[in-house]
Parts: sequence; structure tokens; C-alpha cells
Amino acid sequence: MERKIVHMDLDTFFVSCERLTNSQLNAIPLIIGGTSGRGVVSSCSYEARKFGVRSAMPMVMAMRLCPQAKVIKGDMELYSKLSHQVTEVIQSKAPIVEKASIDEFYLDVSGMDKFFGCYKFTKELVELITKETGLPISFALSVNKTVSKIGTGESKPIGRLEIKEDNVRPFLNPLSIQKIPMLGDVTFQLLSRIGIRTIETLSEMPVQVLQQMIGKNGIDIWKKANGIDNNPVEPYSERKSISTEHTFEQDTIDIPKLKLLIVGMIEKLAFQLRSEEWLTSTISVKIRYSNFDTEQKQSKIAYTSCDHVLIPKVTELFDKLYNRRMRLRLIGVRFSGLVRGTYQIDLFDDTTEMMSLYQAIDKMKNKFGFDSVMRCAGASIKPKIDKKNNYKK
Repeated sequence: MERKIVHMDLDTFFVSCERLTNSQLNAIPLIIGGTSGRGVVSSCSYEARKFGVRSAMPMVMAMRLCPQAKVIKGDMELYSKLSHQVTEVIQSKAPIVEKASIDEFYLDVSGMDKFFGCYKFTKELVELITKETGLPISFALSVNKTVSKIGTGESKPIGRLEIKEDNVRPFLNPLSIQKIPMLGDVTFQLLSRIGIRTIETLSEMPVQVLQQMIGKNGIDIWKKANGIDNNPVEPYSERKSISTEHTFEQDTIDIPKLKLLIVGMIEKLAFQLRSEEWLTSTISVKIRYSNFDTEQKQSKIAYTSCDHVLIPKVTELFDKLYNRRMRLRLIGVRFSGLVRGTYQIDLFDDTTEMMSLYQAIDKMKNKFGFDSVMRCAGASIKPKIDKKNNYKK
């Protein structure tokens, strides 16, 4: 049976959400992101893109390119709510759904040609999504996730595209290698220097040579250039929380030591949030006294996955919770209210320097291990939390 994989992408999702709540934002250049002079662009309308504005661009540069643009901070709570509504509509109709991000979905509709016609089914589903939520959405239907994702990007805005198996190579060949998912700027520059700029040229390159040039990812990139992708659509299940607890060998009342431990716990959990592309909106702290009395306090925060935001919030919550002069035997931290997203989306008020710092730190952690880069506070007492992580679905 021929695979039929759909990629759906909500068009300029943040912008579309804002326009649903404020019609005065329609048809004008609109930028979502940090409102300070050193902020970054999180999303922008097609009207702003015509002037060269792009996501992750410094706000100063964006305003130089499009000074007439309307800039708003953004509302992650609204975006999360509408994303959830879209998810519910898709899950009510499609057999297998993977939620790749807050505004992207993969559907496996293989075999549905027998009953409905895969393209017709997908088109009607997209129309239902727009009717139920008011949000525009593009899709592409093809034989695998890679080709479908590239197809959606080529069909926007409000695109409807089907790329059949015998048309995969003709569709991919003339496109820039930048269209290949997960092919970053460094790899693009490397390949461009030796004259490889189109997917067709890349697909004809010996895979062994490509592997020698860029490492193990060379094989994956070569396969994608040839329209090969056997990755399945992973059924979506919402993670509810991520948490960790630490039980002391000896009960303690050492407040400075406790706060250093909290920093280390937050660092590790925040790194996992970013690695798995989650943002948290609710923080909780739990403590257990030496007499086994257990208390817990939680607080709502703006969506984030950043240490420098979470550490003071959690520490403040701990100060409010721990009000007895009694030894502790256990301390725990939990992040819940999770939504899909990255710190690039989340840092409405932070700078490009902060974004670059997190990207560099996470890259080193992924390559050399979590303990390779840590805050001084977190490194002074390394929490033994690996064996006590509790991940709740």
C-alpha cells in the first residue's frame, strides 16, 4: 500500500491568532515579538515579509526594513488555546496524527483512497478547521513527511498541494537545498562553496562523499534530497508535566545549599524542555519535612523554557513555601501547563545575544553531556536527579 502522508501548517499562526481577536490588524504589516529595542521577531505577517522581515530577526533590523509595521508582544496563552482547538478538530477526523509543533501537524491517511480519496479528505478537513477556528491553514499530501513538509512550504499561503510518487523528483529537483528540513545555514554555506545549490545536484552527489564532508547527517540529507524518508507519523499524546525530586541522605535546614540544589534541578529540567521543544506556564515546588509533613505551592507564569526566567520564579516560590524552621528530607520541582514551542518563540522580551547564548549552551550540552556547561550555582552541588525524574503523560 502506497504511503499517504499529509503535512499541515497554520499560516503565520501567531499573526492569524491576533487578527482573530482584533480585525484592525488585518491587511497591515504586523510583527509579533520583543517590544524592546533589543528584542527579536517571533512571527510576522506576509505584508511585513514583503519588506524582508523574517522570524528570529533583531527587532531593530525589522523596524528599519518596515518602519510602518505594527509591533505587538504576543499572547502565548491565546496561541496555545487555539492550537489545542485545531488539534481537537484534526484528531476527531484523522486516523493517525502527530503534532510536530504548536502550529504543525503530520497525518498518516494511507489507505483512505479506498473510501474517500486522500486529497479530498484532507481538503475537507482543512476547510473544517478554518470553519471551526477561523484560522488559515496550508497542506501538502505526498509519500512521506519530508516531501510533504517541503510541499507545504512551497504552497503557502493557504496552499493545497498533492505530490504523487512519480512526481516527487521533478518537484524536488529545481528547489534550493535550503528547502530541505534540518539543513542549517552552516551546511548550506559549505555545500554552496562547492557549487551544490539545488536539490537535484545534491541528490546526484555520492553519499559517501557527503558523509565525509558533514558527518553522519550527510546520509539523512542525501536521502531527503532523493525523496526518501521512512520515518513514521508518531501518534500525538500531550505531555502534562515534567518534574524531579531529591531526597536527602540526611535531613537538612541549610537554606543556601537548598537553593543551590534548586538551581541545578531547574537547569536540568529547563534543558529538557528546550530539547523536547516544550514551554511551561505553571511551576510547582514540593517539600517534605523531617516529620513527613508534605506541602506544595504552585504559580502561573508566562510561557518559557529559560533558566534565567525560571530560577528566580521557582526560588521565590520556595521562599513562600518554606516557612517553618524544620529540617527537610525532600524537595521537588515540577513544570506543567506545557505547550509545544521553543525559546525562540518564547523570548518576546529577550535579546538576540540571549538567544544565541542558549543555542550555544544547548549545543555543547548535547555534544558533550549536560554537565559540560552549568551555572556556577548549579555546578557547586550537582543534584542526583537522573534516577528520580518523573515524566507524566
